[in-house]
Amino acid sequence: MTSNHTPRSRQCIAVLGGSFDPVHNGHVALAKYFVTLLAPDELRVIPAGNPWQKHGLEASPEQRVEMVKRAFSQQSVPLVIDQQEILRQTATYTIDTLQALRAELGPQASIVFLMGADQLQHLNTWQGWDRLFDYAHLGVASRPGFAMDASQVPAEVTREFTRRAATPEQIRQSAHGLTYLAKNLAVDISATEIRAALHNAKRPDTLVPAAVLDYIEQHHLYKN
Repeated sequence: MTSNHTPRSRQCIAVLGGSFDPVHNGHVALAKYFVTLLAPDELRVIPAGNPWQKHGLEASPEQRVEMVKRAFSQQSVPLVIDQQEILRQTATYTIDTLQALRAELGPQASIVFLMGADQLQHLNTWQGWDRLFDYAHLGVASRPGFAMDASQVPAEVTREFTRRAATPEQIRQSAHGLTYLAKNLAVDISATEIRAALHNAKRPDTLVPAAVLDYIEQHHLYKN
């Protein structure tokens, strides 16, 4: 009797990085989508420390870690909150984080770095962006109206992303270098808009997990 399933000997780690200032339902939906798609052995969430393209995070590292804990507590796979970027004293680059993850997890693990379509649109401005594929796969969430064309994504990014496109199974069975675009995940939530609502004493119930919103209110975060 033969099985339709390939033996799962290779560890698969889904990695979600972000400022999480605050964490919102878009982050949770992105993680849940790829957890369902890939059935990884672990979801690793990495709050940014000193992201070079963003300035002036409002919540402290400790507060952002606590919000992440609350937001992702219901995932169906083990959750690891990795504080390496917070502990790093220098500017935070994704390439450094992926190199550190690869050194920790070994050459065989399938590492899948998750990002939103907005990040893909300026991926070519990231430090060593074309070397990200040497350490991980890239899984990208689409959003309403998003297309992999010249009007939205730089040509060199589209070229790399298209030639590396793979199935979830191929990603699960290899260590790095492939891409997946989630075209049926409509997530379009802005942390900037959420902070603006909170500054104006509005309660963005539909945008932020309830446990995170409770924490924000308890600790009087994002107030003018």
